[in-house]
Amino acid sequence: MKMKNEVKSIRESRLMSKSELARKAGISVLTVGRIERGEDCRMETMRKIILALGYSLEDKNKVFQDQV
Repeated sequence: MKMKNEVKSIRESRLMSKSELARKAGISVLTVGRIERGEDCRMETMRKIILALGYSLEDKNKVFQDQV
């Protein structure tokens, strides 16, 4: 199931490359690509991306809309 998220648009608006986001989040570039395509990921990975993009965990819905 595809999940709706704004990871790519947020990353691009901050002039951040996939590799930079991956490095800040402590995940692989391939994982960033998968998430940007809407593939599923673990909750821990979502947390890492939210924080690496400069958001707090309370703002998770700005990054991952379909998540509860």
